[in-house]
Amino acid sequence: MLYEMHTYDLKVGTQAKYEKRFGEAYEKRRKYSEMSAFWHTEFGLLNQVVHVWAYKDHAERERINAAVEKDQVWPADLGEYVLNKQIDIMRPLAISPPLAPANVGPYFELRTYTYVDGALPLLIKNWEAAIDVRLAMGPVTALWYAESGAVNRFIHIWPYRTLDERIEMRHRAEATGEYPPNAKAVRDGGKPYPMHRQENKLLMPAAFSPLQ
Repeated sequence: MLYEMHTYDLKVGTQAKYEKRFGEAYEKRRKYSEMSAFWHTEFGLLNQVVHVWAYKDHAERERINAAVEKDQVWPADLGEYVLNKQIDIMRPLAISPPLAPANVGPYFELRTYTYVDGALPLLIKNWEAAIDVRLAMGPVTALWYAESGAVNRFIHIWPYRTLDERIEMRHRAEATGEYPPNAKAVRDGGKPYPMHRQENKLLMPAAFSPLQ
C-alpha cells in the first residue's frame, strides 16, 4: 500500500472557495478511486490543505492518474487559489492501520519528524516497541515514512474528539515512562533515533472527507 499525500498552500481567504470547487470536481473523480482524507489546517501553518489518496502500488496509481487525465476529469481547476504544492509518496509502517472512512475526529494532529539519514530502521524499531502503550490511550490514524518527495520524514497522525482530549492522552502516555518511543528506548538501554526537526499542525476535515 502507498499513500499519495498532497499539501497545498493557498492564497489568504481562498480556502472555502478551494474546498467548494474541489468537492464538486471530486464527484467525477471518485468514480475512478476514492479519496482517503481531506483536511485543512486549524493551527500551525494556516491557509493549507492536505488530501490523501490510497493505492495498492505504483502501477495502480499510474493507471488511475492516466485515466482521469485522459478523460479530463482531473486535476480540478484550482490553480487560481494555489501558491505552492507538494506531492509526497508515503509508505505505512507495518504497525500503521489502513486509512479507511471513519468518524474519529474532528481534530487530527499531524506530526512530522525529519530524521537523520539512515535512521529509519531504528525509528521503526523504537515505534514498534512503544506503540501499544500509546494505543491504550487512543487510536492512531497513520504512521508513515516518505518514499519520495521530501524524504527522511516520518509522519504520524492522531485523531481527537476535543483539544482537551489531546492534552490528556499525551500526558497519560508520557506519565507511563513508556512513551514517546525514544524515551522508552533510552530507558530500556537502547538508542534514540536522531532527528533534525520536529513539526506539528492541527487539521480538520472538509465536509466531503471520508475521514471525519
